[in-house]
Amino acid sequence: YPDGRVCISILHAPGDDPMGYESSAERWSPVQSVEKILLSVVSMLAEPNDESGANVDASKMWRDDREQFYKIAKQIVQKSLGL
Repeated sequence: YPDGRVCISILHAPGDDPMGYESSAERWSPVQSVEKILLSVVSMLAEPNDESGANVDASKMWRDDREQFYKIAKQIVQKSLGL
């Protein structure tokens, strides 16, 4: 998200998912360690799930036109760094 939030199951509130997309075992619980959370974030970055992306347009571009996706991502990073 533009404000820096991430959408990842391990950070969702405990309990069952009302939409049925994830099991309660995938959601937050007090037994989750910082290591598990960081591994989930690294996994999300290494292997993005383009079937349930927060940015639908970017997910579609990732699937259909990887070269254009990388071009736009590079432009956004350069702009955010003031390059």
